Amino acid sequence: MMMMGETWSQLGSLIATAMFLWAMFDKYFPHHLRSLILSHTNKLTSFMYPYIQIKFPEFTGEYLKRSEAYAAIETYLSSKSSSEAKNLKAVVVKDSSQPVQLSMDENEEVTDEFEGMKVWWGVKKIPPRTQSFSFYPEMEEKRYYKLTFHKSHRETLCGKYINHVLQEGKAITVRNRQRKLCINNPSQNWGGYRSTKWSHVTFEHPASFDTLAMDSKKKEEIINDLIKFREGKEYYAKIGKAWKRGYLLYGPPGTGKSSMIAAMANYLNYDIYDLELTTVKDNTELRRLLIETTSKSIIVIEDIDCSLDLTGQRKKKEDQEKDEEKKDPASKMAKGGEESSSKVTLSGLLNFIDGLWSACGGERIIVFTTNYVEKLDPALIRRGRMDMHIEMSYSGFDAFKVLAKNYLDVDSHELFATIDHLLEETDMTPADVAENLMPKSQNEDAETCLKKLIEAIKTAKEEATKKAEEEARLKAEKEEKEKQEATQEDVKVDESLAKDVKENGVDVVKDDKTLGKEVKENGVTA
Repeated sequence: MMMMGETWSQLGSLIATAMFLWAMFDKYFPHHLRSLILSHTNKLTSFMYPYIQIKFPEFTGEYLKRSEAYAAIETYLSSKSSSEAKNLKAVVVKDSSQPVQLSMDENEEVTDEFEGMKVWWGVKKIPPRTQSFSFYPEMEEKRYYKLTFHKSHRETLCGKYINHVLQEGKAITVRNRQRKLCINNPSQNWGGYRSTKWSHVTFEHPASFDTLAMDSKKKEEIINDLIKFREGKEYYAKIGKAWKRGYLLYGPPGTGKSSMIAAMANYLNYDIYDLELTTVKDNTELRRLLIETTSKSIIVIEDIDCSLDLTGQRKKKEDQEKDEEKKDPASKMAKGGEESSSKVTLSGLLNFIDGLWSACGGERIIVFTTNYVEKLDPALIRRGRMDMHIEMSYSGFDAFKVLAKNYLDVDSHELFATIDHLLEETDMTPADVAENLMPKSQNEDAETCLKKLIEAIKTAKEEATKKAEEEARLKAEKEEKEKQEATQEDVKVDESLAKDVKENGVDVVKDDKTLGKEVKENGVTA
């Protein structure tokens, strides 16, 4: 027992001596001499220690910017940490469906395997040497992940394994992220502290292709196109095109254009960037906004025919307004701030869609919506820019069946045949059909709602017939009026002509008499 106590005492003295010598070495040895000794010590140790270590610091590069590699590793190791590590810490993750993520605490270690090779991950923290006041104390404590593996596996683990960890970590982040609906901020708000070009809210729209009221064949065609795009990274690279695709949604109001965009986003698990063109000052700002969008996103410009005048008519319009202002300077003051200061041009928008800037990043979908496709410049919607043109039309029987299933939970009914026949003869938007199918009280059952829809379609049919008759009557009256005006104009022309002839004839007579008189007088004189 005495020998054991002496042994521990000697060991303690030895450790204390070693620590004292290290403190003296670290404090009083010249820096260049200290570095030389440590360098040779590390070389000596490497012969005896067959493992390689790689550090991944938490903060690198730009100030206050967290390393993407560190964040990806933290996400990748999260599941292993929660199952193996004893000391864990909770990390708050912004914009994620799992806002709290468990990770290893300092000085913990977990193992991982890759192609039969074993590696060890640990997290370390280097406290600051001096105490200082800081607004960001987390920056003062330098954390890093340390990867340890046998040097015989160096080539594989330094290349394939690290790339695998980073890619898998980013993929997990994408799967767990809370999808966003973004709107662009005015450029005057871009310069503040931590200001952003886009503001966002959580995207929680419930629309899906199952609930979308449209023809089933057209719906299947769109889904297949989206799948082909999502899986087409290598194909787009092979053909030399930016990994993006354009969709033009056109049709009357209430036909489901916005619901289509939401269904596309939910199906692909993409974010949505709702671009308001009227707040963009010029083409440069438009490009800067594009750069700030992320991959796996849908960039939407709704009602593009109303957003800006992007055709050649704008120049004529501006010239006309300048002429009016010269004639009436007060009109300029009256308009004042109502006029848009946007100088986005058609050329700038085209470059945004498929120019050089469109290749900054990948996996983006650009969607235009319009109620009047004929108003758009053909260059804006040609194939290659808007690759797929989707007409959102009035409700057909297929669309009705989807809505009946959604709102009434019925797949068939004896009134379906009547509704099918009426929808073939009458234009009614899916929004109007849905409103009539929605029960307004607890007492309304499926049959009541279907009868209500039938009455609404009949009423719409009668109104459409009256409108068509009224338009035909107005057209006929207009043509008759134009015909009468043309006839009256012809009569006026004839009367004017007759008057001119009459007056000219009298003058001729008068002239002949005068001439005869002069001849006679001249003859007599002669």
